[in-house]
Amino acid sequence: MTVYIDPPTWPGHGRLWSHLVSDVSYEELHAFAESIGCPPRAFERDHYDIPSERYEDAVRAGAVEIGSKELVRRLTAAGLRRPKGRASA
Repeated sequence: MTVYIDPPTWPGHGRLWSHLVSDVSYEELHAFAESIGCPPRAFERDHYDIPSERYEDAVRAGAVEIGSKELVRRLTAAGLRRPKGRASA
């Protein structure tokens, strides 16, 4: 199982956030997120939003740290990217 996380640089709701993704399947992503106690409501289209204070927890659990551009590239190459405004399949 390999999931990826980008640095917590995305502002929102007075916090900084990371994105957690899989380049294999949503099932893999959901299983990993559940294993680190990430609530289902944190899932948005194709990723989980992870607050900066939980970043190290995800990395310790096995999430691979990569840059934001590489994260999007891997998600897109896997066919799992769901940009805003596109209907979910």
